[in-house]
Order: sequence, then structure tokens, then C-alpha cells
Amino acid sequence: MSQQQGHSLFDLMKASDHQNLFFCQDPEVGLQAIVAIHDTTLGPAIGGVRMLPYESFDDAIEDALRLSKAITYKASLAGLNLGGGSAIILGNHRTEKTELLMRRFGRFVEGLNGNFIASTDVGTSQIDLEHIHAETDYVAGLPASLNGAGDTTVFAAKGVFYGIKAAIKELYGDDNLAGRKIAVEGVGSVGEHLVALLRGENARVYVTDMTEERKMKIAAKYKAEPLTYATSFEHDIDVYAPCALGGTVNPDSVPRMRCKVIAGSANNQLKEEERTIQLLKDHNILYAPDFLINSGALISCYSELEGYGAERTEYLIRHIYTATRHVIQKANEDNVSTYEAAKQLAEKRIFDLRKLK
Repeated sequence: MSQQQGHSLFDLMKASDHQNLFFCQDPEVGLQAIVAIHDTTLGPAIGGVRMLPYESFDDAIEDALRLSKAITYKASLAGLNLGGGSAIILGNHRTEKTELLMRRFGRFVEGLNGNFIASTDVGTSQIDLEHIHAETDYVAGLPASLNGAGDTTVFAAKGVFYGIKAAIKELYGDDNLAGRKIAVEGVGSVGEHLVALLRGENARVYVTDMTEERKMKIAAKYKAEPLTYATSFEHDIDVYAPCALGGTVNPDSVPRMRCKVIAGSANNQLKEEERTIQLLKDHNILYAPDFLINSGALISCYSELEGYGAERTEYLIRHIYTATRHVIQKANEDNVSTYEAAKQLAEKRIFDLRKLK
């Protein structure tokens, strides 16, 4: 790495207030990995392990930095004693992932001495987490058979569900979802669980997915209406719930939106944040920040680490409803965006608790 590249990395970390950025490689097993730790004021950093074939090394670093900072905010807003982290393994999870690779990564995590706790993310599964766990105890999100909390996607969907109800309450005065039109974009594990919860309250649900077969299967299973991918927000709907890729809320898409609320599980939904936030205000669209309502999986992992039971986990996830109402109220009172209000509340808790140290 050149001196200029080194300075550039430090500049990136400084711009987002990151504490650590770790790199690991093992050519013998094909491992190239990055771990970003944003802030550990509230507790050890936790984050998903994401395995994707990024177009460039810079893209992977940027993703790790963005994701880890978002988790710091998620943990703070949810009242958890955890910091924000993220792990990236460079490679195609469909063709390059092996038990050996994941176990070698587990040894890397073990070497971080508890400063980072690994969980699942795009491109990794609970089986992968079990392989990581074979080399380190610093994991969360294990299956129930290993005394874990089980499938975190169920809890992620519940959090988004409560966030949607809180936003509907703000718009209509009650949080009844019966007859409300909600488009779920991306019906993987989290998206499907969300569709089930929404249909359980008799919401009118529209679904779309990059995979046509998956879309039609979920539409038939839950009596939802299929839509063309990446245009669901153009329909006359109450809620657009992005549950797939990030960046779908941007200066190009917002002027075409006919929804009243954006509330989904996708990470980093906003692209060109400042411009997009202003456009959302101009178009009178209420945005429930993803790092506010998509903390259900994180809460589940925290409960696992702390040894909480199902009742406590459910209580913490239900709190997302109250937290969302609080953010909306603060945004209205301070005349700021919900994104800014959520950031301010997250940063205040970190600032206050830093005094203890």
C-alpha cells in the first residue's frame, strides 16, 4: 500500500469517526477480509459478515464503513449496550465459500479479542456462523440447537412491522393496517416474514423481487399482488418497504414516488443523502430511517449474548414502535428530517454514556 493510499484510508476513517479498520488475508484458503469497528462506547462492536464479489476493494471498504456506523446508531436507538461493526469477505458466496474459509475467518475474529462479534449478513448463513463459531466464541445469531436465538430474520421483520405501524399512526391517527396498501420490495427471508405479518393484519400487500419465480411464489402464498421490480414505489400506495438492496431512495426515484411512507429493512436506503432528504420533504414523504426500524435482528443477537428469554426480546422489539414515534415527534418539534432526528438521538446517548468512561 502506498503512503497516499494509507492517508486516504485514515481520511475515510476520520470522516466517519471510525476507531479501527482491520484487514486479513490468507492466500492458502483464499481469504481476503475486512472488519470495520465504528464505535465501542456502548459496548463491543457487533456486525454481520457479508460475502460478496465487490467491483473494487474501495467499494468493499466503503460498504464496511457505512454498515458499521449504521449499526452503532441501531444499537444506540434500540437502547442496547453494543457498538457498531461490520465484516466483509471478498468473494462469491455461491462458488468460493467453504468451511475452511469461514473457520479461518473465525480465527481472525478470535484474534480481535472480543472487540468484534460476528453475525450473519448477505452471503452468509447460520451454517457459516457455526463454522466461524468452531474457532471463536465471539458470535451471535446461532441456531436454537446451539443455545442461540435462532433465525434473526423473523425479528428483523417484526421491527420493520412495528416501524410501519408507528408511521401509519402518525399519518392517520391510528395504526390499524387493514386495507392499507403496502409494497414490499425484496421478498427474501425478511421480506417474506414482513409480508406474513402485514397480511395477518389484513393489509393490502404488493410484492416484487429481482427473481420473478420468488415474487410469484410469495404473491400466491400470501394472496399478495405482484409488481414489476424497482417500480413498486410508483404505484399509489401508503407504504413503500424496501427490503432488498440499498440506495433505492435517491434523487432519481423520489420524484416518481407516490407513496406516503418509506419504511423497510434494507440497509443504507438513502443515496446522496442531503439531496434525497430534501426531496422527501418536498414531496411530503415520511421516512422511517432503516437504522431506526431495522434493529430487530440486532436485538435478537443482543438477547442471545445477554441470556434474555423470548419475552424480553419481544419487549425490546416492540420498543421500536415507541422509538419511531419519538423520532417523528422530535423531527416535527425541531423542524428537521426524521433521518437527522434519529441521528441526533443516537449520538446523544453515545455522548452521554461516554462520560461514564
